[in-house]
Amino acid sequence: MYAGRKIALALATVALAGGMATVTGPAAATPATSVGAAAECGVRADGKLWCGNRVGAKGYEHRRYNSAVRGPLNTSPSWFQCWGRGDQHAGGNNVWYWTQLDNGQWGNVAAVDLHTSVDPAPGLREC
Repeated sequence: MYAGRKIALALATVALAGGMATVTGPAAATPATSVGAAAECGVRADGKLWCGNRVGAKGYEHRRYNSAVRGPLNTSPSWFQCWGRGDQHAGGNNVWYWTQLDNGQWGNVAAVDLHTSVDPAPGLREC
């Protein structure tokens, strides 16, 4: 057994030194940068903003955090119909986006939860 461990250790060392080692599982996942995600945001021919968003973001009845939660965005990317001003949020502005949430309800999502490069998103209508 001791010789087998030495051989396994030697093979692992050679593989790492030779750059042949691969990492699998969650450690190998590279999160999307906000710059890359923002580059994929844009208003399409249908007039909607299609953009990556924070999975689990909440949609609110009004453009303020103390209004009723209508539901979540559990998928990304999502589309957004229009934008409006409301409560200031951690994104450093007061822009909120209107969308149909994953449960079918309509709600306002704070811009901080979208991967936009600028808010409001250029070309999206105000509502």
